[in-house]
Amino acid sequence: MTRRQKCSPHKKINMKTNIIRLRETDSTNNFMSRYTDCTDSDLVVVTAEYQTNGRGQGTNTWESENCQNLLFSMLIKPTGVDADKQFVLSMAEALALREALGACVSDITLKWPNDVYWRDYKISGTLIETALSGKKVKQCIFGTGINVNQTLFLSSAPNPTSLCLITGRTFSKDEVLDKVLKAFERYYQMVLDGRYDTISEMYHNALYRREGLHTYSDKNGTFEASIKNVALNGTLTLVTKEGEERKYMFKEVNYVL
Repeated sequence: MTRRQKCSPHKKINMKTNIIRLRETDSTNNFMSRYTDCTDSDLVVVTAEYQTNGRGQGTNTWESENCQNLLFSMLIKPTGVDADKQFVLSMAEALALREALGACVSDITLKWPNDVYWRDYKISGTLIETALSGKKVKQCIFGTGINVNQTLFLSSAPNPTSLCLITGRTFSKDEVLDKVLKAFERYYQMVLDGRYDTISEMYHNALYRREGLHTYSDKNGTFEASIKNVALNGTLTLVTKEGEERKYMFKEVNYVL
């Protein structure tokens, strides 16, 4: 029998948070996009034990065994975040995920644009849906799946893992969520305080493949390159081994694993 492992504690948060817990939904992001009663909350969170239509980036889907993983969406309505710098919100959420998972296992990194890796294996992914008002971000929904206790993956995803597979122990999903929310409040406050450079530096230091040459592929084929930087609009800049800079937005380049 596996024993339940606890993660290390974090400081108490002050953000006014409303958590909605569902047994089942089509998608927590879909639920959140329909949710309107959030006037008194700084952060609205919805969790589900099971999603009938869990979504990833583009046409991707998210595989999750019933009741085994942490499936949730967070809704925020930030003030003052420019549309062309909105990826700083993604950075903040990614750093919160890394901190929470890093309290449970080592070797957690962030794979651009929205995955969390343990070594060369994917443990979490996020679908971010942003609404704009003029040149500012009006609201942002982060739909996140964290593989917690699932040990068998049946989809064609090439490299999934979970906390349980890594450690041989089961984890409390509520405890993992609590760590995410406490960390997210701090990073989100940094965004509201305009500390974009600090968040960007922390994000770059946490990147998967942040050092050295690695193999990537784009519409022209495979190539070796190193990561130069990720801009606040989400653009990834790679430098090939020949010294050529190449810039990519989401889905324009793939990591060859």
